Amino acid sequence: MEVFQAIKQRRAVKHYHADAEMPAEDFDKIMSAVILSPTSYNIQHWRFVRVTDKEQRNKVKSAAWGQAQVADASELVILCADINAWNDRPERYVINSPQETQDMLLPMMDAFYNGKEQIQRDEAMRSCGIAAQTMMLAAKELGYDTCPMVGFDREELARLIRLPQGYVIAMMIAIGTAEKSAHPRGGQLPLNEVLAENYF
Repeated sequence: MEVFQAIKQRRAVKHYHADAEMPAEDFDKIMSAVILSPTSYNIQHWRFVRVTDKEQRNKVKSAAWGQAQVADASELVILCADINAWNDRPERYVINSPQETQDMLLPMMDAFYNGKEQIQRDEAMRSCGIAAQTMMLAAKELGYDTCPMVGFDREELARLIRLPQGYVIAMMIAIGTAEKSAHPRGGQLPLNEVLAENYF
């Protein structure tokens, strides 16, 4: 599938064939693409929780106010982020760079994030958003549909997945074989309403 076609066809699908299974190689292919997503300073904030246990899926479904796709989709991935990844052995993120690049980037990284909690959180959430789009387009390329979700009790979900201190939950994505197509787009704003040139 062409990239533009995948972008156009990707929709938030709510209804999935509950008995459809995703081959392991397809899941691995999707996730191998996801971890190529760009992150600031190559920090790779994202951490992914794949929920495979049926009982756990049902608990997560309850935390998501009963939304069927949580339990019915072939795969459910919770996208989390380590807010403090910038300060967790940062030399890992530049290890393959020339020494002069490492010597420049490591102090820059510290100066950019240190003591700036809002920027740390914003950056982690941005990284998850980029990874989410990669995940959905890679899934579409392989013939799967997806549903990005933010409708859930964050505290309960954090408890269920044992979210570590210093981490946030960005969203979760259901991936599977659609049982029913998504509704037509609700109302696409025209490009000239959302695109400005040089300034608003």
